[in-house]
Amino acid sequence: MPIKAGDKLPNATFRVMTAEAPNKPKTTDDIFKGKKVALFAVPGAFTPTCNNLHIPSFLNNVAAFKAKGVNTIAVTGVNDAFVMEAWKKATGAEGKIDFLADGNGEFAKAIDMAFDGSGNGLGTRSKRYSMLVEDGVVKKLNIEDAPGKCDISGGDALLKQL
Repeated sequence: MPIKAGDKLPNATFRVMTAEAPNKPKTTDDIFKGKKVALFAVPGAFTPTCNNLHIPSFLNNVAAFKAKGVNTIAVTGVNDAFVMEAWKKATGAEGKIDFLADGNGEFAKAIDMAFDGSGNGLGTRSKRYSMLVEDGVVKKLNIEDAPGKCDISGGDALLKQL
């Protein structure tokens, strides 16, 4: 059953690029414990909807999220940390959005947000969604009904819920 508002996020490990260590593990506790986090997920880095709509909808609202008490804005996708790092640099999101690689789709599967994109040569991917997480508990959750849509999971939509 998919995660829902009121649920605690499961223990999972993402990978991130840091100056000290490439492909460094970062747990859900590292990211969410004691923090208010706007998390959004994309089916794939550099894909048209993700790159042209979803990322900009959060990037253009960083100050507004911070003004609403959000400590961190983060994006996750079933891509490796090297791809996520390249995408962060290409979008100009460095220092504004945390990029969390879920390379094996473990987090997406744990919250029942994985889908099979094999028909399009993509393998396992994450559904597109956004959520507000406070101290590891989901407070708001917006799930798109199709991977190419970014209507209810964008930054503007989540911001209106805060």
